[in-house]
Amino acid sequence: MTKISVSTARQHETIGQQVALQGWIRTRRDSKAGFSFLEINDGSCMANLQVVADRELPNYDHEIKQLSAGCSVTIAGEIKASNGRGQSTELHATSLRVHGWSDPNSYPLQKKRHSFEKLRQWAHLRPRTNTFGAMARVRNCVCRAIHDFFQQEEFLYVHTPIITASDCEGAGELFEVTTLDLENPPRRDGKIDFSRDFFDRPSYLTVSGQLEAEIYATALGKVYSFGPTFRAENSNTSRHLAEFWMIEPEMAFFDLNDNMQLAEKFLKHVVRTVLSDAGEDMEFFNQRIDDSVLATLHAIANKDFVHLTYTEAVALLEKKNADFEFPITWGQDLQSEHERFLTEDEIGGPVIVSDFPASIKPFYMRVNDDEQTVRAMDVLVPNVGEIIGGSQREERLDVLESRMQQQGLEPDDYWWYVDLRRYGTVPHSGFGLGLERALQFITGMKNIRDVIPFPRTPGHADF
Repeated sequence: MTKISVSTARQHETIGQQVALQGWIRTRRDSKAGFSFLEINDGSCMANLQVVADRELPNYDHEIKQLSAGCSVTIAGEIKASNGRGQSTELHATSLRVHGWSDPNSYPLQKKRHSFEKLRQWAHLRPRTNTFGAMARVRNCVCRAIHDFFQQEEFLYVHTPIITASDCEGAGELFEVTTLDLENPPRRDGKIDFSRDFFDRPSYLTVSGQLEAEIYATALGKVYSFGPTFRAENSNTSRHLAEFWMIEPEMAFFDLNDNMQLAEKFLKHVVRTVLSDAGEDMEFFNQRIDDSVLATLHAIANKDFVHLTYTEAVALLEKKNADFEFPITWGQDLQSEHERFLTEDEIGGPVIVSDFPASIKPFYMRVNDDEQTVRAMDVLVPNVGEIIGGSQREERLDVLESRMQQQGLEPDDYWWYVDLRRYGTVPHSGFGLGLERALQFITGMKNIRDVIPFPRTPGHADF
């Protein structure tokens, strides 16, 4: 007998087939006519499949009629056409085996709806709910679309290190990695002696794979990294995680315009894939979470992105300064409220802002001829704000060293990065997309802790 998924069993073509389904019971309803209706779900799709279990089955009274939400089963039988509302097929059981029982008096995922905050306490069970099952499938769809896009564009997938001695962003919000005895660390001249640590120097969990990806881009042309990154920022907002996933392409011989075109093409590819391949789950998010997500995604997929320089954007924002919690002037970074005003009120769609003040951007961004701005770009989208950040990288050795010193970095500590400008330097660009921010945008989920399987935030490292 062929094992199939619930997703496959729902297809009309399976009618008449003898199959086995394996999954978890969602509901059981007993008929006075002598049979039971079971709803089974295996995670392959949003919908359940109805199973008709007749009282003639040998374990009907002592097992089937005791089934409750959460029980795991294997059910064999024939797929038949269904007259039930909203379903074209159902399974008529010829046998049912219970693998694991679930106590209905203590199992927390009963018919009562729980808040997302409450479900975070049950991270081990919340994937069984409709919302988090849908989120897992959409997340998988987005990840597949990301890899498909870059492979089709002839990028190489490279794995950058998770442990590093470099602080790419210069923000200092780093998790330190050490094997030293924290209660009694070795000291020399009153300071901790890191020469006796595992890596012989202070080392950290990475905040970005960009610098290492640049190494491969300046040798192999076009590369991308896709992996976990970490920020030790003590923030409990709905937009911050201590551990999250980043997609970071780096491209040799790309200037800022090439970078912006690629970012737009990339984002549109991901959105179009989600719309075509995750339709049922996206309908759920549109109905239950945010009724604007489908319209917003269709607009992203079909509209050209508007381009503004930072100076042009600030000029538009200054006209509305009285309406903002944080009034903006030239030289300040854009806040979320500014980004959303531009995308939702001023432009009515996605915006790419470029050429930011050098004073608010990292050392590696290429300085413009005005020496006041750098060739940076942010992609802004409605409801979220910034979703992609990137730049043309500084390829001139003297300018790079000057920028590093201005920001208090010692070029000798980044000797390998500086070497890339000594030996065959080349114009190159790249950007970063935070996967979880993108998923918030795509699904309409309000809290970033609900778009990652196991959120890591201050005070929370369970499971």
